[in-house]
Amino acid sequence: MHHSIPGSLAPFFQEYDLEDLEVRTAAPLIIERNLQFGDRSEIHWLFQQYPRTQITDWLIRFANERLPDPHRTFWKMILEIKE
Repeated sequence: MHHSIPGSLAPFFQEYDLEDLEVRTAAPLIIERNLQFGDRSEIHWLFQQYPRTQITDWLIRFANERLPDPHRTFWKMILEIKE
């Protein structure tokens, strides 16, 4: 399992040094940015790093505030989250 953030996501973490972001402790930030900006391979990486339940929990807790539509609607539909 690859634990460092893919370099292709660097443009979406411009205010951070990717080498300093720890995948476990920075999970909420990484999930947020990846769900909003990630491409297919980056999304695949995300679901390898975190259990689906953790990503679903993030969406339930934070998506309404932190994830713009249509991303929020898309991910709620994909992860079968009912409003």
